[in-house]
Amino acid sequence: MGTNLYISGLSDTLDDAQLKTMFEAIGPVNTAQVIVDRDTKISKCFGFVDMTSQQDAVKAITEFNGIELNGKKIVVNEARQREDRQSSFGSNFSNRR
Repeated sequence: MGTNLYISGLSDTLDDAQLKTMFEAIGPVNTAQVIVDRDTKISKCFGFVDMTSQQDAVKAITEFNGIELNGKKIVVNEARQREDRQSSFGSNFSNRR
């Protein structure tokens, strides 16, 4: 278990600072980021929080997973490593021309 958490189901009005403050109730937070559309800057309603300790990350999942926040039920899980996007299309994608 790592310290990086993935949070989905966020309200579109929640910002980085509010997300960080929420998780700081559990323990120190390295970073907190709500992901926004690169063009419109509108929230995609998910984000990432990197807790300082693994113990705090586990506690945050236990405390926050499934709670209602700003009228929406949030899901808190351990973040997974990003997969190589190129490999997800495979060589068949480039052969479809």
